[in-house]
Amino acid sequence: MLILLTGGTGYLGSHTTAALVRAGHRVRLLVRGRGGVAAALGPLDIDPAAVRQVRGDVTDPEVVARAADGCDAVVHLAGRYSFDSRRHRGMWDANVRGTEVVLRAARTARLDPIVHVSTFGALAPGPEGTITVDSPAAKPRETYLASKVAAELVARRHQDEGAPVVITYPLATLGPADPHLGDQVTRVRDTLRGLMPMWPTGGFPIGDVRDVARLHTAVLEPGQGPRRFLAPGHYVTTRKYLAILREVTGRRLPAIHLPVGLMLPVTALASAAQRLIPARIPAQYGAVYACAVSRPVDNRRTSSLLGDEGQPLTRTMTDTVRWLNETGRITAAAAGRAALT
Repeated sequence: MLILLTGGTGYLGSHTTAALVRAGHRVRLLVRGRGGVAAALGPLDIDPAAVRQVRGDVTDPEVVARAADGCDAVVHLAGRYSFDSRRHRGMWDANVRGTEVVLRAARTARLDPIVHVSTFGALAPGPEGTITVDSPAAKPRETYLASKVAAELVARRHQDEGAPVVITYPLATLGPADPHLGDQVTRVRDTLRGLMPMWPTGGFPIGDVRDVARLHTAVLEPGQGPRRFLAPGHYVTTRKYLAILREVTGRRLPAIHLPVGLMLPVTALASAAQRLIPARIPAQYGAVYACAVSRPVDNRRTSSLLGDEGQPLTRTMTDTVRWLNETGRITAAAAGRAALT
């Protein structure tokens, strides 16, 4: 198949591109600039010449229509993801309008399937306190998540109209080779640097970037109609998250856990101040908010599709820490025994 992929120079996008190429698909990337493709795919041992590139933005209908022409399917990953308040400008346009433009163009070009990559944070827990693919859209009080919910509603509208839209829901994603060092991998780095001594109660589901790529490859079967899949992974409390980091590094990593309700107003003020302060503030309202509202996920449908439950969290965390050390983002001392395994 010839697959159009948007957001191919990002974390999920680069790993998905690599998985598609290895599976024998032809890939056409819609990218805003050509320089990032080699940097994103090189660490994954994928020759940039193995993919075709179309320059343009996902909010431009003419460019997207041209990129979709002749393709069989699309994986729409492009968007802006960050809890950093300095990066919120333009997020609504990229995440919501971009989704509408890409999905509309894909339907016009009769692509099947049309994969829209959402996030678990776009879903509200059901009556039993679990997030499932049938959960209603959430109503978050945070800019990034609100934009993803709006994009989710766009994708669901197309599903309701019978379009072959497949929605995937990555969890908080970790693993190696993050081209732009996004919020999740940065959080691991900051913790190992001693910049995050305070943590909220609560928790969130974590998955492996390589499992998300496997999921995107597995759903590329035409003729199946609208479907939804939560990515592989497991819910962990913040205490468990730190316990896993301590296990894979052998470090003490002392931390204080404060009630999430106490940290929400504090981090809201920090996020407001972040807009005026050039240096990054590790305390982010969106991250704490996610800990407050996240619940366990039911991804049995995905486990059935892939034949397993995904990478063990200890391996995901070990590979994340090792990659941070190998690329010079943390010292060997900060990585602890993860640098030796």
